[in-house]
Amino acid sequence: MPTPHTAPDSQRWKALLFISIAQLMVVLDGAVMNIALPSAQQALHFTDGSRQWVVTAYGLTFGGLLLVGGRIGDMVGRKRVFLIALAGFAIASAIGGLAANAEMLLIARALQGAFAALLAPAALSLISLSFTQPRERAKAFGVFAAVSIAGGAVGLITGGLLTQYLNWRFAMFILVPIAVIGILGATATVHDNGERHRSRLDIPGVVLASLGLVGLVYGFSAAESHGWLAGPTIGSFVVGALLLTAFVVVQSRVTAPLLPLRVLSERNRAAAYLSVGLAIVSMFGMFLLLSYYFQQVKGWSPVMAGLAFMPMAVLQALGATQVGARLAHRIAPRPIMVGGYLVSAAGLVLLALLDADSSFLEIAIAEAVVGIGIGTAFMPAMSISTHGVDATDVGVASAMISSSQQVGGSIGVALLNTVATSTATSYLVTHGGTAAPVHVQNQALMHGYSAAYWLATIFVVAAAVVSAILVNAGAPEHLPTPASDDVTLDAVPLPAH
Repeated sequence: MPTPHTAPDSQRWKALLFISIAQLMVVLDGAVMNIALPSAQQALHFTDGSRQWVVTAYGLTFGGLLLVGGRIGDMVGRKRVFLIALAGFAIASAIGGLAANAEMLLIARALQGAFAALLAPAALSLISLSFTQPRERAKAFGVFAAVSIAGGAVGLITGGLLTQYLNWRFAMFILVPIAVIGILGATATVHDNGERHRSRLDIPGVVLASLGLVGLVYGFSAAESHGWLAGPTIGSFVVGALLLTAFVVVQSRVTAPLLPLRVLSERNRAAAYLSVGLAIVSMFGMFLLLSYYFQQVKGWSPVMAGLAFMPMAVLQALGATQVGARLAHRIAPRPIMVGGYLVSAAGLVLLALLDADSSFLEIAIAEAVVGIGIGTAFMPAMSISTHGVDATDVGVASAMISSSQQVGGSIGVALLNTVATSTATSYLVTHGGTAAPVHVQNQALMHGYSAAYWLATIFVVAAAVVSAILVNAGAPEHLPTPASDDVTLDAVPLPAH
């Protein structure tokens, strides 16, 4: 018989399916929009200077509101917020698909980001509360991690097919039925077993955290278009840093903080947030540059470019569900995370060694190594993101891992793209300039990509170092499901002293 706080096994696994479907929708959104963006720009007649805002509008609201979304879930109920967010995301996607001009599309993208900020922490919280046994928890987070990290590549394929054979608007419309399936399935299967956070919402914290994160995300977006030393870039970084510093000070003094500092003080959770953020810098930037490599250097169509990501997508899923999940219920998370990150670093080195004439086999091997490593590492990292957290704080702890991904992704896209572009430009200056033959221009691009991949390798190695130093949770102990009213939220047992 299930305990009062535990849904039946079949219900919990069905719930995981629909929670993962919702996560897939969020991940797909960014990927399909990247492929559909050139067609959308042509159809809606907006300028090159404004096209980045179709991506940035989503990132700003998503990154800026994640902590708020996590705390709202803790206060009013994770299932309720999860369902509301799914419905809102569907409506925003429909508005985007019907957009008559650039302004309407930008509003839709901002709304998508806001509802994603509610959805992402609610999804992680519901998994944390539903799966408390170490073995089951490892499997559940393995499935969720596989969906999260493979969804981007699947989205590129889907976006390419929809854009090439139907219309760019279907890249938005396709999200509506996915959301409807998620709502119908989650209504019957998802259960919110956690306690509520009964205090009032920390309004000063909301304002400082949201504006501070928006400042950082905007700064990296501005760096990509205006340069790192431009006024808007530096100003955004300074304002963002000051607001976040003020946020930390406020959180240490208010009675009901938006982000209790105790969430950050536990070393395993801190390692998860920091290592995932560092690794995502590499992954998001690598993803963008590979897209350009496939389409600009190799000359492949959007569909072919999307299919070329399949080796990475498949191995990411296998890394999370087979390697990471199987190891996670046998050994401690530290060697899994460190090993996974180092394997990914080896794959990035292989990418850095590619040239314009590299065969698909060489590309696929490099992708596979990156994929198996990052899939293996992210599974325990996502799991320990709520390690030992109080039931009333599980939403905001889950929001932190999503925030690290969003901020890391913004940094990665801006940083690696800027490095690749500036390095390629410098190469061209000394090799004939823009009038150089096509093969020389391709060499310049590959020179830039290589420099960016070497930098990406450093970030992933840094993620491994952080994991080696901070993660000290022990190997799981397979205990019977607790029969008491207390909900155990440890991804793995408490750290050994």
